[in-house]
Amino acid sequence: MPEIEITAMSFGRLALGRLDRRVVMVPAGAPGDLVEVTLTEERKNYALARIERIVRPSAERRLAPCPYLPRCGGCDWQHLSYQAQLRHKAGIIAAELARTAKLDLDPEGLVEPADAEFGYRARLRLKANRDGSLGFREAESSRMVAVERCLVADPGLRMPRRFAREVRCSEIEVVVDEDRQVLVGHLLAKPTQAELRRCQTLLSEDPTLSGIVLRGGGLRCPVGSIQVRLALEAGLALEVDADLFTQVNRAQNLRLVRYVMELSAPESGRRVLDLFCGAGNFTLPVARRGAMVIGADRDAFSVAAGRHNAARLGLSQAQFVCLEAAQAASFVKATGFRPDVIILDPPRQGAGELMPALLSLRPAAIVYVSCNPPTLTRDLQTLLRGGFRIDRARGFDFFPNTHHVEVVARAVLT
Repeated sequence: MPEIEITAMSFGRLALGRLDRRVVMVPAGAPGDLVEVTLTEERKNYALARIERIVRPSAERRLAPCPYLPRCGGCDWQHLSYQAQLRHKAGIIAAELARTAKLDLDPEGLVEPADAEFGYRARLRLKANRDGSLGFREAESSRMVAVERCLVADPGLRMPRRFAREVRCSEIEVVVDEDRQVLVGHLLAKPTQAELRRCQTLLSEDPTLSGIVLRGGGLRCPVGSIQVRLALEAGLALEVDADLFTQVNRAQNLRLVRYVMELSAPESGRRVLDLFCGAGNFTLPVARRGAMVIGADRDAFSVAAGRHNAARLGLSQAQFVCLEAAQAASFVKATGFRPDVIILDPPRQGAGELMPALLSLRPAAIVYVSCNPPTLTRDLQTLLRGGFRIDRARGFDFFPNTHHVEVVARAVLT
């Protein structure tokens, strides 16, 4: 059985080593490990393997505190110490931006650490069975790993087992808002009247449960009070329905908003376009500083929430439009609105199709918020070819114990 030394982490669940000059990728490895492996699959440029025995454990390795690992596919870096997680995330970001954007970043302190590596998730999405069992997908499988609790969830989050038994959900989101919770049930078919009545009964019998949203078959049925509050900065909070997107790590979101405001420098007289704006995570703080801002998102419910919050807060300089990002870029160009700054926070697939439209607007700066460094660097390369340079970047550890990381980069027009 071959032995390899693990030398690095990839952006994902796989660690890297070499065997006869060939790259070997294995799950659950830690840099510094010496391991015996079995090769499981040959690819063109690398091989996949699984660890059979750890001959010499890395100094970065720890016994994962979660009892459901390694079966559970969620916390794929929990076998690394938290400081090691931060180092490897910073190293990946620095290496990617050095290679693609010619940006020389010091990995030391590049990633803003979380306040806590456990208990940070204010919302949790669970797979559900009608017997009341709840859990997550097994690694490399669609099977469910049933769990009694989750270490990365807010300590006050309660597992909704009764709800899972009484409403035929495939998945359930639990959203924590201080001392109360809202449940979002994802159904495979339209909610029935009987299920809606069961939701009313649950709300009447559980004072800590403030609301439930049932979504299925093209319907969205709210029951009770489903709004939650998300602090964006001191004195500014977003009120939004619990089934709309909000960042799961609220403490880190405060830091993220502050950094995006620093890079975008909104002030009176400036014009800002915020793409993939959601309910206004960045749009509202920009407007609060006096800039004229248009927030665009394709989700009509999020746009409605953004408009409601702008009106509630008296931020008349914030406008929200329900458009795809590329359509929004074309729309503002046709209206004569020329943004000085564009903020974008796209999903994991990035904004490749949007880049030509952004280049045509020629803003002084583009602040790109990404949850996926590979697509971020791909899109930044397009901006570099279009006459921009990358001058600032920082990572934020929103998801301790996983490989995921939020990265913010600024491109300025040369």
